[in-house]
Amino acid sequence: MDNKAEVRDFLTSRRGRVRPADVGLPDDGTARRVSGLRRVEVALLAGVSIEYYTRLERGNLSGASDSVLEAVARALLLDEAEREHLFDLARAAHGTSRRRRGPQPATVRPEVQATLDAITGGPAFVRNGRMDVLGANLLARAMYAEMFEDAEQPPNLARFAFLDERARRFYPDWNRAANDTVAILRTEAGRDPFDKGLTSLVGTLSTRSAEFRTRWAAHDVKQHYAGKKHFHHAVVGDLYLTYQALDLFAEQGLSMLVYTPQPDTGTEEALGLLASWASTPAAAPAAPRGTTAPR
Repeated sequence: MDNKAEVRDFLTSRRGRVRPADVGLPDDGTARRVSGLRRVEVALLAGVSIEYYTRLERGNLSGASDSVLEAVARALLLDEAEREHLFDLARAAHGTSRRRRGPQPATVRPEVQATLDAITGGPAFVRNGRMDVLGANLLARAMYAEMFEDAEQPPNLARFAFLDERARRFYPDWNRAANDTVAILRTEAGRDPFDKGLTSLVGTLSTRSAEFRTRWAAHDVKQHYAGKKHFHHAVVGDLYLTYQALDLFAEQGLSMLVYTPQPDTGTEEALGLLASWASTPAAAPAAPRGTTAPR
């Protein structure tokens, strides 16, 4: 990916969303040709010259110190995910990005799969930064059964969200799921700009999905460690789950997501039905397209 273009578009988009009042600057009453702050205002807030900040926003982060990056992050009101993304882009500009060691595996090691299989109270799976699912327990395979039907392997959460029409039923709040998916991929693109698989995935999704293209152009990023999600499964209906994402330090670039049922939502009983359904031969392949959940 073009680092200079990534830096330029990211900084421009962040500057465009900050109003003078947000950072304590008075409105001088003059018409603004751009939304948000002017470059000179960002430079003033960051304590650098307008010439230097202009160079940064044009995509040249090489040589930018950590203190300058911190000052720019404060001036643009970046959150933690955005700040880390800016530093990732700077590492790429410096030639010090944490490049992956060789091609990524298509599956997890048997020991990791055994750990997943030992989790029986909720869905659990391991994914890489480009959202390939490399290993899953029984409940995760049952919950994401439609995704696992994809002829292209390994199954991929982003490909499912944008290229499979069933995803709009599976994710009741599809817009939120789509936004989060793209933000996770954008974060990974900053962290590992040399990932050819990610570049290929982004190219495919951009070509085939206008919804993806629009979101990708927004340059939003996200840290995805914990939260709540709502799914609608074609067989057992609504599932309300909390999740925790755990980095696997022995598996570079991989993380494990573990879902547990939210209390008093009926999800625990639904997961029991899901496990029973998944254990029957009729559960494979997954429910056909257009199937609705029994009531």
